[in-house]
Amino acid sequence: MRAVVMQGLHQPLALETVPDPTPGEGEVVVKVGRCGICGSDLHMTEDPAYGVNKGDVLGHEFAGEVVALGKGTEGLKTGDLVSVIPLKSCGQCVSCKSGEVAWCDSFGLQGGGYAEYAVTRPNQCIRLPQSASMADGAIIEPLAVALHGVNMSGMKPGDKVLILGAGPIGLAVAFWARRKGAADVVIQDLSTFQQERALKMGATDFSVSPDDPIAGAARVLGGKADIVFECVGVPGLIAQAVDQVRNRGTICLLGLCTKPDTFNSFAMLSKEVRLITSAFFTRQEYEEALDALDAGAAEPRELVTDTISLADTPARFEALRKRTHECKVLIAPSS
Repeated sequence: MRAVVMQGLHQPLALETVPDPTPGEGEVVVKVGRCGICGSDLHMTEDPAYGVNKGDVLGHEFAGEVVALGKGTEGLKTGDLVSVIPLKSCGQCVSCKSGEVAWCDSFGLQGGGYAEYAVTRPNQCIRLPQSASMADGAIIEPLAVALHGVNMSGMKPGDKVLILGAGPIGLAVAFWARRKGAADVVIQDLSTFQQERALKMGATDFSVSPDDPIAGAARVLGGKADIVFECVGVPGLIAQAVDQVRNRGTICLLGLCTKPDTFNSFAMLSKEVRLITSAFFTRQEYEEALDALDAGAAEPRELVTDTISLADTPARFEALRKRTHECKVLIAPSS
């Protein structure tokens, strides 16, 4: 089969022909219909903290058709259309049975979506309803990540929300925040590339004030935010968020930052700010994201800006290292 393969850190990806996968016991093979290019995929090719190696196939936001079943698989049949939860887990422990699959002792990140076929496990597969497309199946993961952050933040109807970063996660946070009753949802970014898309997805306003982001956000929000979602993952934004949140407000970190960061703990302490982190999602949140699409929510589909072939993936992957008007680019391996 064809696959886009890691060549090593700081190296471009390459299209290669690799052996077709075969399912082991308790495994299934999925013919990939769509796979999203995630910002964390870009980071994985640059930062050794992610543990990705030469020869690996990236891609954890994917959906497809079950085409082969290994021994001992239950609950699926060939021909089923599924979205793959990219969190490897045993499916049997207390954490898995409660839906908290990220805390399974067998936890790992599922990759392999930048290829024609990928191996996964039945407990990671969520059947797609007839209303859902392959593209829908591929955007459930970022929607679930954002939903988990909103749930973790304790956001209440009527809250003022500030989102730092207009990438797919920041935009998805805006969708959920408005859907769950936030009164004001402002996205702050360094450019206006995603402004129109942000307003379509639920943001009530958009702020670009690189010279004075604190004053810029306050002007649009009419004061400090009840909750600030940091969805970028670069040093300095925690300190900025402390200045942007109200007394006894909440800062929720969703941005992946592998570099050391510093902030004034006294400034945070004196305001009694609650700082929380959010990683991954529960199975229930993954299903809720799919249910929103199944119920007709059109806003999340605004994330998708282009669909490309496997052959085009290496070049487009490199192009995405720079900020553009692109948001979520999907790969269609069979095209």
